[in-house]
Amino acid sequence: MFVHNNIIILVDLKNFKDVETPELLNRRSSQFLMPQLKDVNKWSKNFDLYPAFNLEPNSINMGYYSLADYLSDQKLVCLDGFSGVNWSYILNELYSAITAKGMTVQLINLENYLKPENAIKELVAPFLGDDDSVWGKRANLSLSDFFDQELLKTIEISEDSDLTLIYGCGSGLVSDEALLIYFDLPKNELQYRMRANSVTNFGVSSYDEDYKTYKHFYFVDWVLLNAEKKKLSTRIDVIVDSQHQENPSWTYMKTIREALHDMSKSLFRVRPWFEPGAWGGEWIKDHIQGLNKDVPNYAWAFSLIVPENGLIFQSDNRLLEISFDFIMNQEGQNILGAHYEHFGNEFPIRFNFLDTFNGGNLSIQCHPRLKYIQEVFGENITQDECYYILDCEENAGVYLGFQDDINPENFRGALEKSQEEGIELNITNYVQLHNSKKHDLFLIPNGTIHSAGIGNMVLEISATPYIFTFKMYDWVRLDLDGKPRPINIDHAFKNLRFDLKGERVKEELFSNPQIIESNGDFEIIHYPTHEEHFYDVRRFDFNKSFEMQTLESCQVMMLVEGEHIQVETENGLIQELGYAETFVIPAAAGKFKLTNFGSGWVKVINAYLK
Repeated sequence: MFVHNNIIILVDLKNFKDVETPELLNRRSSQFLMPQLKDVNKWSKNFDLYPAFNLEPNSINMGYYSLADYLSDQKLVCLDGFSGVNWSYILNELYSAITAKGMTVQLINLENYLKPENAIKELVAPFLGDDDSVWGKRANLSLSDFFDQELLKTIEISEDSDLTLIYGCGSGLVSDEALLIYFDLPKNELQYRMRANSVTNFGVSSYDEDYKTYKHFYFVDWVLLNAEKKKLSTRIDVIVDSQHQENPSWTYMKTIREALHDMSKSLFRVRPWFEPGAWGGEWIKDHIQGLNKDVPNYAWAFSLIVPENGLIFQSDNRLLEISFDFIMNQEGQNILGAHYEHFGNEFPIRFNFLDTFNGGNLSIQCHPRLKYIQEVFGENITQDECYYILDCEENAGVYLGFQDDINPENFRGALEKSQEEGIELNITNYVQLHNSKKHDLFLIPNGTIHSAGIGNMVLEISATPYIFTFKMYDWVRLDLDGKPRPINIDHAFKNLRFDLKGERVKEELFSNPQIIESNGDFEIIHYPTHEEHFYDVRRFDFNKSFEMQTLESCQVMMLVEGEHIQVETENGLIQELGYAETFVIPAAAGKFKLTNFGSGWVKVINAYLK
């Protein structure tokens, strides 16, 4: 073994000391790991947990030996990737596969070129907020800020080895000419590894409490790694799905680029994922097949929360997942059409489920006003929401708006006393409770006090930001891990709209649907949204088929009543969708046709940009 400036040149596996073989990374989650092979007979046709865009046959490869074959005629390769990738395990397996071919390998671990950990902690501290807060502020750093630039200049590529592998987050910074392989990891899997203390934040060696690690991910690591991914996107030669690190799926980025372009002119679904919660219910467990039923409940379904969703590709029956960022980085103009100039690469609409069937009430909460979220948290848009009632029990209700006689000072005093003394409140002394019915739409612009009551299956239609919930009252309960849920009265009272009270609530926050077009076989029903919302909502009800233009706006949809529909876009792509499945038709698709494949009329909800 020859060592020079932290470079280790290995010529024999028995000299391999830099990379050890740990146990496979632990993950703490009740959710199943995405399968690598899709058995079309196993998964329910009513709700596809692993929706995939088809590639040509033989497009997806698997395993380290096939990757080693590809690298056998290379001289210099950069292995870059996302947070949570287990570089030690990957390099051990890849090294074994390459040296089995009789090649000598030089390994350069880019982690050795990071700034000292104390310097990194000092660098990121301004973006992590108060120590006990769940929020920080989006970092304005770049990945290169984490590295010792003078030390990077000392890297030397050995002429004596057959192959040099530079590996670790940021490896793409070292060489513009090297072959670039990117190891991606879905953010749900990253969080499952985080909960098992299997991963740490970038440049930090020790584990922290989950909420602190997640905050660090969201406001620092993901910001700079996503930005670096965007810079690298045109340079990547091979992309690897590393959630199955023992046998990773990989393909050529050229193949993915072509597929992303096709998706941007047709339609796509993201991979949904599901989480239990303190107030979670039973609707998702009862209606969506293939999920792990051995859970206390399901509170959320991340149907379209694209900062944390992935896109799945399928070749034959092999699956490979990449992060959603890739399609917006490459095809943002096609996706958003006339709105791209305003939103850029930020996909603006969110669909997700909130399940309180036989569950509990959500916390009494509000979301930040636009100026507040921009100045305090560094976001571009704020969390303006709607509750569409997909299903509900007979006595279900939604908490929305203040009582007409609300006194802010008294309300705050009651909230603080409840928090300090663990006393339950009669919350309807302050907040209105309204009956909810199937297909109602409640409008929740920023600053509005609200909550979903017991017995609802809510389709939350929203702007994309999703973590900025200021809880004021949480029914004096603990989270699933037995810990108190954070209460954010100070943040809330800097954003609450106390003028949304009394009769004004029904007048302004109840969407009054109107039929705007009808011919006997279909109806277009408009659900007007609030003036604060930059998106609008309508529903297509039809018996047989229905055609519509995108009109230069991205269309987000879900079948909210009926069995199956078929979607056909102008470029000829045809896909069948089931009940409660979310799908997106990009602006560039131009025209689309929806066909009813079930009995009776169907209803498709549609959110689009104003």
